[in-house]
Parts: sequence; C-alpha cells; structure tokens
Amino acid sequence: MRSLYAEHGRSLLAYATRLTGDRAAAEDVVQETLVRAWKHAGDLTAGKGSVRGWLLTVARNIVTDRARARAARPAEVADVEIRPPVEGDHSEAVVNTMVVMDALDRVSPEHREVLVQLYYRGRSVAEAAKELGVPPGTVKSRSYYALRALRAVMAGTEAEVAR
Repeated sequence: MRSLYAEHGRSLLAYATRLTGDRAAAEDVVQETLVRAWKHAGDLTAGKGSVRGWLLTVARNIVTDRARARAARPAEVADVEIRPPVEGDHSEAVVNTMVVMDALDRVSPEHREVLVQLYYRGRSVAEAAKELGVPPGTVKSRSYYALRALRAVMAGTEAEVAR
C-alpha cells in the first residue's frame, strides 16, 4: 500500500481535486480509493490493465456515486437563525407610550409642538424652528422647559412650569 500510494498518490489526488473542486473532498476520495485497492489487491496484481487506470476509474466512480447520492437526497435547508426566546411582552412599551401621550396632553401646546418636532419627528433644532416659525433659540428654550414640564407631569407634581 505504501508503494502504491508513493507511486500514484499525487496524481490520484490531483485527479480527484479536479473532479471535486475541493481539496478536502479529494483527500476523502483518495482514501476511499486506496481502501478499495487494498480490498481488491488480487485484481491489481493479476496483471489485467494498468494499476493507475484502475485507481483513476475507482476514484471517478466514487466521485460519481457521491454526486448521485447528494442529488437523490432532498436539498439541505440552511440553518435558521435562532432567535432568543421572548423575555417579556410588548405591553410595557404600550403602557409607557400611553403614559407619555397622556403627559404630552397635559403640557402647554407650545411645549408639546416642540417635543413632537424634536423627538417624534426627529428634526434638528433648525428644522423644528423653521417648521414652527420661531427662532432656533426659542426652540431650545421651549424644549428645555417642555422636558421639565413633562417630567413634572409624569412624576405627579403637575406644577405648571412657566415659560
């Protein structure tokens, strides 16, 4: 077996690599070919044909058998991304939204408009100022006092924040 591998191993591996397109699969094919050669040692020494031809034919048959086996099986499905289990439900987010919306209804309309422009619509101070028709400094001032008023409303100390 050692002399067989030493004489034909490199060419057998090159042939199997060309057939499979994958070095690891080709190594498996070469190993299986040599196992079959060991099992059929009598056929190789009987003088029928060349040893190299027999080895290359066996390797080709192994590659063909593997391709047919893959084609006969249903296609493997890719692994589905495992999602972590739901740790909580969305009810807390819904309740928080309701609390904030209720608190927004309790602040002055000017404060509410600034908060909606800045936080819900994602506008910059300059964009909010343009949309509301007020200077950017006014938007900054109103947002400061609006957040204070919103905190006070949510904390239950609904003392109206002036400005």
